[in-house]
Amino acid sequence: MTIDLNCDMGELEDAAHEAALMEYITSANIACGGHAGDDETMERTARLALARGVRIGAHPSYPDRAHFGRLELALPAVEVERTVREQIERLERVARKLGASLTHVKPHGALYNVAARNEEVARAIGAAVARWRAGATVFGLAGSGALEVWRGMGLTAAAEAFADRRYEADGSLRSRQFDDALITNPGEAAAQAVWLARAGAAQTICVHGDTPQAVEILKACRDALRSAG
Repeated sequence: MTIDLNCDMGELEDAAHEAALMEYITSANIACGGHAGDDETMERTARLALARGVRIGAHPSYPDRAHFGRLELALPAVEVERTVREQIERLERVARKLGASLTHVKPHGALYNVAARNEEVARAIGAAVARWRAGATVFGLAGSGALEVWRGMGLTAAAEAFADRRYEADGSLRSRQFDDALITNPGEAAAQAVWLARAGAAQTICVHGDTPQAVEILKACRDALRSAG
């Protein structure tokens, strides 16, 4: 069994931290201006990915830098489609200068969570991806309706699970408003990653780059997944 290990990146000013994260992942989701990031951070992160042979993906969000894309915005579907496509294309222009290409798209924060339960928003994201590049893969919450929406649109959808987040009984992610929403213990996160992989719950597992001890968590997850086969 092969499991992709991904990380949301290009959101921090700490280049050394991001370089350390890159040692343990196979896919990097790079913020492209909606909630964080600019051309400089995009290029820096893409260069790190290229140096490590890590796949590069776009990490678009609601256009809300003030709240880091973690608040739901009442945008019409046409505006969701427009901003997602603009953010993807912005990162693509940066990547092209480096001779790189994008392989996937993963919505960020509130946009990701709303798409998991709202077909109209999921369809708007899918339309943006389809008009950009129909062959790209879209990451979405494992078990959510968004995956079926995207597959129904002819897109490739990868089910994603989280090593560093706790879940509710219905499979949704516990809100970050709760103190225990994040898993910051590397051993606990690694155990959850192995359980998710063995359960066949996802094709890709995420650790957020801004989670406390993210580097240690990623290393523990990679080592545990390898040991588990």
